[in-house]
Amino acid sequence: MKIGIVLYPTFGGSGVVATELGKALAKKGHEVHFISYNQPVRLDHFHPNIRYHEVRPFNYPLFDYQPYELALTSKLVDVVRYEGLDLLHVHYAIPHASAAYFAQQILKSHGVEIPFVTTLHGTDITLVGKHPAFEPVITFSINQSNAVTVVSQSLKDDTYKHFTIDNGIEVIHNFIEPESYCHTLGEEELKLKNKVAPNGERIITHISNFRKVKRIQDIVRIFKKVREKIPAKLILAGDGPERFKVEQLCEELGICDHVTMLGNIQSANEVLCISDLFMLPSETESFGLAALEALASGVPVISSNAGGIPEVNKDGYSGFLSNVGDIDKMAKDTLRILESDETLNKFKKQAFEHSKNFSIEKILPKYEAVYDRVMAAVKRED
Repeated sequence: MKIGIVLYPTFGGSGVVATELGKALAKKGHEVHFISYNQPVRLDHFHPNIRYHEVRPFNYPLFDYQPYELALTSKLVDVVRYEGLDLLHVHYAIPHASAAYFAQQILKSHGVEIPFVTTLHGTDITLVGKHPAFEPVITFSINQSNAVTVVSQSLKDDTYKHFTIDNGIEVIHNFIEPESYCHTLGEEELKLKNKVAPNGERIITHISNFRKVKRIQDIVRIFKKVREKIPAKLILAGDGPERFKVEQLCEELGICDHVTMLGNIQSANEVLCISDLFMLPSETESFGLAALEALASGVPVISSNAGGIPEVNKDGYSGFLSNVGDIDKMAKDTLRILESDETLNKFKKQAFEHSKNFSIEKILPKYEAVYDRVMAAVKRED
């Protein structure tokens, strides 16, 4: 198959999943064409079956804002026609689904039938898409998609709750490649671990885009409670609007010397490799990809029970779940895992075992089945 994948190329979960999906499809022999305004951050090396097409918005003095959706639509038309694509797979509804629909209609006028699959990832439905300015377009685009997938049952429920959808929606969870994650400390990982925790302290980690919904200040307060009982260090990786408030809180609580703030990182692998526990106390998560990456690294997770997180983190097995904002329970659960080497090693093993349920080998055939179905439907219509 020749598959066009439309995505945001940044650090967000939708872009990471779309890129890794495309790379896995390419390894399996499909020809994959990434279409975006920048090279995806996870597209760190090219494969013979991978192509990248840059979308360049048109600059003109008349426009206060570049018309990206039109530029994307035109690029999709060009790539489909000149590369002979079989289908488009768009990740994140805004504006990718509507651009795919426009491109589909333009191509149809030239006698080219191209189906498109829309994958919803979270805030395109639960936050941005619900805005009155976008809701009609999102509803229309979802309903016009040849197939729709979501990354969790929770997100599927939210989509039907907030939009008038008459299209079917299939749940296909996010995925990992277990062999891609670190389980043995190499020389560089040992150096980093010794620098962060020179006296063998437990290392607690969080990785995100530092938005308010992530509740990173909860993590700092939980960490303060944990440090009162055991030696521990905290790594906060990422950047965003909440960073300054988090830094202020660390100062107020007098724990700055025990907190390492890394800023944005290209890969979570090195950080997770030296971690003993991962925290994700979010207000909501459509899935919780960061938690899954932690589990794949053999790192147990302390999280909220919001959104799709319970579909990822198995309570009492790969970690523990708590109500949003219950920092006392989260602190107690953290200590339950970290106070004993025996318990920690048990949870580390269970975390990795649980992550295998989300292996790319199990998830990839589900997407291929969707592709086959929509392509077969287009052929029947012809």
